[in-house]
Amino acid sequence: MLKALRRLAVICLCVTLSLGLLAPASVNAAGIKPDDLAVIRRQAAAFEATKSRLPDLARLVSAEDWVFTRNLLHGPMQEVGREMLYINQRLDRSERKDADKIARKLKEALADLDEAARLQDGSRLQRSYSALAASFDAYSDVIPAEAFS
Repeated sequence: MLKALRRLAVICLCVTLSLGLLAPASVNAAGIKPDDLAVIRRQAAAFEATKSRLPDLARLVSAEDWVFTRNLLHGPMQEVGREMLYINQRLDRSERKDADKIARKLKEALADLDEAARLQDGSRLQRSYSALAASFDAYSDVIPAEAFS
């Protein structure tokens, strides 16, 4: 009888722990209002469209095409700061600080890449592009998964 009670207690403990681990995910998903999620979806789509231009930028950086590198940065990629701002404003407060920090790094990497192209500094251009690509990947991880579904 004591053995059966122990097994029952262990099963109850396992179920409780399992539900406890699942609860934060559902709270997090439900923590974003539908209106905010709609805005995040729109801005995330625009962010991903900008991110999809990275291979084009990589080709220009490799070719050390200074003019077209700057054109791409000031043209299709210039709106990424605004997109990240709108996303960050609608994130949960606990995630916002980290998202702001990553967004700031991405904008600094964009500015550094632009400056390297302006100065026609090939090695700095390569380093700046690497930092920019890493920042895009890091910011993609900040965007809630619900925004892509």
